[in-house]
Amino acid sequence: MTELAVANAQSKAGTLIANTIQQYLTFVLGREIFAINILNIKEIIEYGQLTEVPKMPAFIRGVINLRGAVVPVIDMAARFDKPTSELTRKTCIVIIEVAHAEGTQVVGIMVDAVNEVVDIELGNIEPAPSFGANIRVDFIEGMGKIEGKFIILLNVNKVLSVDEISSLVTGTSLAG
Repeated sequence: MTELAVANAQSKAGTLIANTIQQYLTFVLGREIFAINILNIKEIIEYGQLTEVPKMPAFIRGVINLRGAVVPVIDMAARFDKPTSELTRKTCIVIIEVAHAEGTQVVGIMVDAVNEVVDIELGNIEPAPSFGANIRVDFIEGMGKIEGKFIILLNVNKVLSVDEISSLVTGTSLAG
């Protein structure tokens, strides 16, 4: 293969990678729009039938029974150190699978409203800003640009870190 052919092949491969599309579920918390990669999402359910668990951090609203499994529900607004979410008819729970050292954990996140699934080309995803976001930088996977606006793409394995949440529940603290 000539250098020109190799360069053309690399250019085509680079174009294919740059044009790769990822799908994200967008949702609302307060007045902000966030998104999570749909590969992490199992389902979306109506808010309800929550059992409160005593002595939990404010961001853990309780647990639900999801087809026989106990699933903790996290109030995403409270997780981002904002006031706990008010319940409305649009409030719902997004069931997410989170990876951790021992495998995966199913967790529910309470959001104000679910919007839609959007396609974002990898070329339209910017790195997380080092400042200016209203949430911890390590929670942000990137900033997705859609129709000239940015959407905060969340890193669910950081936001819903089983180890960090466990340490907060038991009263010990991880760096953060």
